[in-house]
Amino acid sequence: MNREYGLSHVTKDYLATYCCILDDMIQEMTSAELTKSISHNFIVQMIPHHQGAIEMARNILRYTTNIPLQNIALKIITQQTKGIAQMQKILHNCSDIHNCQEDLCRYQTRINQIKKTMFCEMKHACTTNCVTANFIREMIPHHYGAIAMSETTLKYCICPELVPILDTIITSQQKEICQMHQILTCMN
Repeated sequence: MNREYGLSHVTKDYLATYCCILDDMIQEMTSAELTKSISHNFIVQMIPHHQGAIEMARNILRYTTNIPLQNIALKIITQQTKGIAQMQKILHNCSDIHNCQEDLCRYQTRINQIKKTMFCEMKHACTTNCVTANFIREMIPHHYGAIAMSETTLKYCICPELVPILDTIITSQQKEICQMHQILTCMN
């Protein structure tokens, strides 16, 4: 992360917190205990992903004065807190649905590719003294990662209770990506 030269104290404070959030999210997602259930494996990797988004949103709310972005951050906190609760509620039942070894291997290989791309793009997002733009450039790959993980999971035999959660992740985060692109466009 080329972030030290010419950055304000506010930007450095914002980035220090962001880096801790990102490191925690990466560690928790990569160390999640996987089983013979794709449904279980999605949930235990997505919960820390959602938690990372919540913490990132809380962080930007300390710094940004951009009202549309504040609204997006508040929505992220609300929706992803709800999503975590829903996933925790169905985890036990979903864990009972097992998948064949071939599907498990193919699934996790693709998920690992998605995570690797997402982590790299989040770590190397362009940084300026505009924390609003920084957050957007960090959150967009985070959202793309969630969408790709959800779309991948829908291709397999999974717990029926998980399907509406995946659909919500895809539709809500696609909408937020569009809104964040609009904010960036208006800032230029």
